[in-house]
Amino acid sequence: MSSHGSAPVEFTVDLSAHEMLRRAHVLDALGPDWDPVAALRGEEEAYELLYSGLDAEQQRVHDELVAAGVLPPRGGGLAAP
Repeated sequence: MSSHGSAPVEFTVDLSAHEMLRRAHVLDALGPDWDPVAALRGEEEAYELLYSGLDAEQQRVHDELVAAGVLPPRGGGLAAP
C-alpha cells in the first residue's frame, strides 16, 4: 500500500459518556456521607497544622516557596496554639 497522495483520515472519539460514568463511579465510591466542604476544610486545617511552628529558617524557605508559586499562599503558624 502506497502512502503517496493519501490524505490523513480524521478520527474522533467522544468520551463524554465514559466521563459521566467515571464521575458516577467516583461519587458512588465516596458514599452518601461525603461532604466536600468538610473535606476541603479538613485539608486546609491539615495544611495550616503542617506549616505551623516553623523555625526562622524553615519559615524563610516556606515564604520563598510561596513567593515562587510552589506552595499556595496559606500557612504561617496560625493552626498551632
